[in-house]
Amino acid sequence: MNNLENLKSKINNAPEKAGVYLMKDKDANILYIGKAKSLKKRLQSYLRSGLSSKTLALITNVADIEYKICQNETISLLLEAELVHKYKPKYNVLLRDDKSFPLVKVTNEEFPAVFITRKKELDGARYFGPYIDAGLLRQALKIIRRSISFCSCRKLPKTSCMYYRIGLCPAPCIGKITKDVYAKSIDNICLIFEGRACELISKLSKQMEQDVKAHNFEAAAELRDKIVALGSLGEGKASSQDGLLSLKDILGLKHIPVRIEAFDISNISGKDACGSMITFVNGTPDKNNYRRFKIKGVNKIDDYLMLREVVARRYRRVVEEKLTLPDLLLIDGGKGHLAVAKEELDKLGLNLPIISIAKEKDNIYFSGRVNKLSLTRNSEAQRLIWRIRDEAHRFALKYHHLLRRKKLYL
Repeated sequence: MNNLENLKSKINNAPEKAGVYLMKDKDANILYIGKAKSLKKRLQSYLRSGLSSKTLALITNVADIEYKICQNETISLLLEAELVHKYKPKYNVLLRDDKSFPLVKVTNEEFPAVFITRKKELDGARYFGPYIDAGLLRQALKIIRRSISFCSCRKLPKTSCMYYRIGLCPAPCIGKITKDVYAKSIDNICLIFEGRACELISKLSKQMEQDVKAHNFEAAAELRDKIVALGSLGEGKASSQDGLLSLKDILGLKHIPVRIEAFDISNISGKDACGSMITFVNGTPDKNNYRRFKIKGVNKIDDYLMLREVVARRYRRVVEEKLTLPDLLLIDGGKGHLAVAKEELDKLGLNLPIISIAKEKDNIYFSGRVNKLSLTRNSEAQRLIWRIRDEAHRFALKYHHLLRRKKLYL
């Protein structure tokens, strides 16, 4: 088998996952480092006709390809830049000494600032990059900041900034954080930009487990929120994460509503009545935890009684079997449906936040508030709520149709 056949075999066996690939010559010298959303698809593109002369020259000299699988494309972007900076491959011309690409700068100060720059100076600061995809870099920094707050002021002000007021800066300028604690946060941020985000997530997960064992549940919940935010470092998850963070702020919740359980009732004139419960985790459907309920104790048209039955059956089992409680409940219905669900939870001694969304005008109500919630139209929070409500309705309707078909064939 010649060299080209070896390369084709290696490329065709590459995983369809995000990651970084390193092209090497016969002496194992690294010629080129690149990132990909799908390693297999990206590497297969090198086998096509019509390649540029530069790319053809590269492929001619490639004897081996090594790849490193990453959690997602954003982390592969960070790892790619770190490896290019470390090895300075011959064919990474676009990245080499090019001041037009953005860098992440961590200043050399008592309380280092973190920000994006396009100019590298000999000032003792730490620089990460450069990065080709500026948009993906800004998205990554935005997500990191929600998990690990940091100062981005190029000169430490004498008063707190806007970012402190919205919870994205620890305000070292007014003494709200010690030097040692802030230094640990900066070290964790640098771990991410060194392409070691998974290592940081593992470190935080172990700390969270220790806090749970020590019954330090508040600290464990804060770490869980950080892990969730860092876990969203990837394309396609940012909007869901924005929605969850917005919901946390709008509802005044202590923690991000990582696990949301939603309920809907489906029937026609009280016949073939059923209920559905779906689960969203980190803003995406968790279909392994969907549940269906055939209404057993209601023989008339009464959505409230049906909802009572479904909520009672679900959370009686949760309590008895000590299952995971949701961070938020969503009910497809109005204020009356919300009140009914809350009454059933109260009977079980459960104090869980609940929202309901009425079909007619998409009015949203929250337990403990008299007036409906005011959400920005087409905001990430509103779209997330609609998506969960619509999925609960779809799942309930599917089960209702199944029950009706079964009756037809009896």
